[in-house]
Amino acid sequence: MKPFIGLLLVLGAAAFSADAAPADRACGTPLQADDGWRTESDARLAGFDAELLCEAAQDFLHSPRNLHGFVVERHGRLVLEAYRAGPDRSTYALWASRTAFDKDQRHDVRSVTKSIVALLWGIAESEGAVPPLSTPVLDLLPALADLRHGGRERITVADMLCMRSGLAWDENGSYSRWDNDEKGLLWRGDRARYVFERPTSTSPGTHFNYNGGLTAVLGLLLEEKTRQDLAEFARQRLFEPLGFQQWEWVADLRGRTRAYTGLRLVPRDLARIGRLMLDGGRWQGRQLVPQAWVRTMLSPCQAGGEYGHHWWHGSVQVRGQRVDWHAAMGNGGQRLFVVPSLDLVAVLTAGEYGDGSVGRVQQHLLHQVVAATLEHAGGPASTPAPAAAAVAQDSPVETRATVRSITEEDGGKRMVVHLKLVPASNLPFTTLRFRVREPALVAGLHAGASVKFRAERIDGENTLVAIRSVPACVRFQPCD
Repeated sequence: MKPFIGLLLVLGAAAFSADAAPADRACGTPLQADDGWRTESDARLAGFDAELLCEAAQDFLHSPRNLHGFVVERHGRLVLEAYRAGPDRSTYALWASRTAFDKDQRHDVRSVTKSIVALLWGIAESEGAVPPLSTPVLDLLPALADLRHGGRERITVADMLCMRSGLAWDENGSYSRWDNDEKGLLWRGDRARYVFERPTSTSPGTHFNYNGGLTAVLGLLLEEKTRQDLAEFARQRLFEPLGFQQWEWVADLRGRTRAYTGLRLVPRDLARIGRLMLDGGRWQGRQLVPQAWVRTMLSPCQAGGEYGHHWWHGSVQVRGQRVDWHAAMGNGGQRLFVVPSLDLVAVLTAGEYGDGSVGRVQQHLLHQVVAATLEHAGGPASTPAPAAAAVAQDSPVETRATVRSITEEDGGKRMVVHLKLVPASNLPFTTLRFRVREPALVAGLHAGASVKFRAERIDGENTLVAIRSVPACVRFQPCD
């Protein structure tokens, strides 16, 4: 299927000239703006093969599909930014209108909204405003006491975030279907009753079934427990601290904030959310979202599953290597990808609402971006990743990690150790690769061992200078 998708992306290039970017923007060189973002015009300095990254920008710009925005961020710097004009419509529009998208033009992000609501839940939980995930939801909705039977009484907050409530709910196919269950959320007066009056089709907590109604109820609970409108809570706790300037949360037909959709954001701000996730909930030194909650959201609700707490999981295969990603996704081609192993964010917007095939196009573009990194393009990395750089800058301070593997390369001439940083490092999802120049440093170490280490940048390589075994961290006890 991938070759076919690649063909689709380049077909029609000759007919695209009316919307094509100027020559100096053909490779998606990021735009300078006074919004706090650092930009990098030299792709190689951000760890990319410039020609391969340019090919990704070209495929986006010349695609016959209705794609609108493409932003790539790595190591805290914007590396690629490209926009197009195309038909678009809001959730309430009867027909599409042509829009010229740019860095300041807001875009419907549809169900990406759900993933941001999950962030807000974690913030509220850290403030003691909402109960633990194990709480039965109907315990929090006394007006629905008559529905406490048939298994509904066992549905927990965690089941709602994991989309495994067991409630019968049909959101499959196009959202233009008259009988799509999400439709009722737009006009029903009692949204919680509309969701929970459904019979249970499976036992709560056992089967995934996508259900926007569950997010709608989470939004209602957030408003009740925080005593704030959901949009206002988001503005104070998340959007303003992140520096959002161009955002909107479109209400439903009754003027109520829609937790399951409705956000309109610019791609640059979506990239801020991605950077927040990669940095364990921190933004410019401030902990906006608890680190443990970010870790929870990005962990599958069940082993091997594709869904976490309102965040998706997947991977791309690049030159025989699997590269994992997490994502917030929305109907029509809205994507916020975070790739922890590469410290990379990719944002895509489009207007192909109701067409699931656009997801394969977005996946192909992500594959191109990952394949353009120097780690996967075959070239040597020219700058250290932030995690390694931070270790080098703070060399007197040891960092705790878990040994993932110790291997030999180049016929045994090089020894390499892969370490997984612990959450307390503030880079909880990054696996680091270091050269070991003194084999005695790792003598006796094995995969799974808990260690503390120091590293430096030596002759252009991230190199271990000290490593020692330490007792493993124990849950519920302090761990440095």
